[in-house]
Amino acid sequence: MSEQRANQSDLYCLLVGIDCYMPNELPGGLSYRNLAGCVRDVSRMEKFLRDTLGVPDDRIFKLTATDAGGDEPTEPREQWPTYTNIVRAFQRLGEVARPGDQVYIHYSGHGGRSKTIVPHVKGANGKDESLVPTDIGGDEGRYLRDVEIARLLKDLADKELVVTVVFDSCHSGGATRGFGVRVRGVEVEDDRPAPQDSLVAPLEELAETWREVTAGETRNVSLGSGSLPEPQGYVLLAACSPSELAHESVFEGEEESNGALTHWLLDSIETLGLNISYKQVHDRIVAKVHGDFERQTPQLQGEGDRVLFGSGRVRPEYAVTVMKVDAERKRVLLATGQAQGMRGGAQFAVYALGAADLSRLDQRIALATISQLGATESWADYESLRPAPVEPGAQAVLINPSSIKLVRKVRLLGPEEEPGDADQRAALDALKDAMEGAGWVELAQGTEAAEYQVAVNGAGEYEILDRAGAPINRLRPPVRIDERGAAAKVVSRLVHLSRYHATLGLDNRDPMSPLAGKLLVELMGVQKEYDPADAPEPTPFDAPGNTPVIPVGDWTFLRVKNMSSQVVNVVVMDLQPDWGISQVYPAGQDWHAPFDPGQEVVIPLQAGLPEGYEEGADLIKVIAARGAANFHWLELPSLDQPVLQRGLMRGLDSDPLEDMLQALAAERPSTRNLNPASYPSREWTTAQLEVRVKRPSTAPA
Repeated sequence: MSEQRANQSDLYCLLVGIDCYMPNELPGGLSYRNLAGCVRDVSRMEKFLRDTLGVPDDRIFKLTATDAGGDEPTEPREQWPTYTNIVRAFQRLGEVARPGDQVYIHYSGHGGRSKTIVPHVKGANGKDESLVPTDIGGDEGRYLRDVEIARLLKDLADKELVVTVVFDSCHSGGATRGFGVRVRGVEVEDDRPAPQDSLVAPLEELAETWREVTAGETRNVSLGSGSLPEPQGYVLLAACSPSELAHESVFEGEEESNGALTHWLLDSIETLGLNISYKQVHDRIVAKVHGDFERQTPQLQGEGDRVLFGSGRVRPEYAVTVMKVDAERKRVLLATGQAQGMRGGAQFAVYALGAADLSRLDQRIALATISQLGATESWADYESLRPAPVEPGAQAVLINPSSIKLVRKVRLLGPEEEPGDADQRAALDALKDAMEGAGWVELAQGTEAAEYQVAVNGAGEYEILDRAGAPINRLRPPVRIDERGAAAKVVSRLVHLSRYHATLGLDNRDPMSPLAGKLLVELMGVQKEYDPADAPEPTPFDAPGNTPVIPVGDWTFLRVKNMSSQVVNVVVMDLQPDWGISQVYPAGQDWHAPFDPGQEVVIPLQAGLPEGYEEGADLIKVIAARGAANFHWLELPSLDQPVLQRGLMRGLDSDPLEDMLQALAAERPSTRNLNPASYPSREWTTAQLEVRVKRPSTAPA
């Protein structure tokens, strides 16, 4: 028996469902049409409470008004959800429940808006958002107003009851063209004079409660059926936001109407189980409701991390919801976009629907990459990691802000962008021809963003520029347009740059990786003379926190420590100023060096520069992996030198991490983008440092 079920003997429930409104026509022409699914909502909820949670009959208070085509509900009058009976039922909950008990309140029916009964608090033109009792049109009919609901809920919370409220209604209205679809609200506000009394409390006490619960609030929280202050001490789930509509309809698998919120609430509980939070349920409900009604967004306020029908809490996970699934095109609509700082290419790990622990790698069922960025919703292409289907309401965790771009765009700055003569145009045309089939680079079309740009300068030389138009440093020697094979050489440089930047971008940014944050990497300082037989005695860098500067010939010391509880294999790659990449640790042909848990190694590195360079930057990338992989695949010679193609240096069994490394080293990429998070079978992580090297004559004193 779950912890939640063990506590069900302490659960008290109030269920209110209103299909019949009598009379429909109110003074002033306002009309509340009869509904069809509200009584069914609470009947289904009652069945769930009895059969699944085991709540006894004497702890379920139910008020219903069934529409059978007559002038009145079919139930006995004492069971009608009149204003008086609803207020007394709220108060009865507070009388019978003890501190620590749970209270569940579910209302399905119309919501309304009318003149406020506390104008000295809300203003002369203020409005009360309300629930609409079945007898609203009678001589004694009146609304159950937000100021009254706030007081009733505060009384329950003050008694230390664990309260959950569900309002399947709205206070807006409008026509709908859907067959068999109704809206639970009206378009017209009730402008009749407000009553000057209340069964809940004297008006001044209601006003004081409203002042108290709204003190310090900068906004009100929309409840669909009304507007209440930010919930304190309870969870509230409402059908929609204030400007939207709450619908009822016949859903797949059902024969008669239900409210959309109630239907998907019960369906989500059946699908996900009880040991989840209200936020997790809400995420799925939103996705499901949006699949049918775009203008209805269920709202969750209050203690969303609380366990369903329980008092425990679920640790919040920072995830986004899968809103829609296009299985045919293998894409999903994610509830995130540019407004949340997302970019095209951002990667998400998609978890199985109802997964409670979003840190478990074995619960991931797909990897999604944003392909169509929107403001608050974005389409993402996905690849399945397991047979489980991706469903609306599933959660997706950001694991990589963007993928590694393998094929990079190049823009040629011709006479349209830069002044030029016939020789320049011919040189750029030759470059265009040479790029055909290059694999790692391709021409940008139209307004496409380009990583590299190429122009011809006034000296008759090709220039490779970055996306901002600044010349890329350290491309030596310059290539004149009249040289033999000049265009092919420039394309070769572009391919080399693309491969270099692909390795530079290699990073496992998955915060859920077992190795995330477990690799300590730092430079310990600089030392003029160093004998490997002696212990290092480096001097701390002059400007800690900034990129350290080391004179050529001096030494620095790279400290690497395995902070994890597992053995990891470590390599150190040096991305050099001449655009070469070499493995500097371990030296030789060894694939990697094993580090035991807690093991620390200090690696001496002597500063140097390629011939002809006065200064340059080295990027030191440290990679740790649990499995065995050959990182020599990442090595590149200096610019303009031929790339040595390595043969297979492994056994017959394919290893996903090494497949990724080979993709980075391939002569022609097999894909346009590389998704590091697609290779989870060998958990791995990276760290990166930069150090600047200068000739002694230009090094700081």
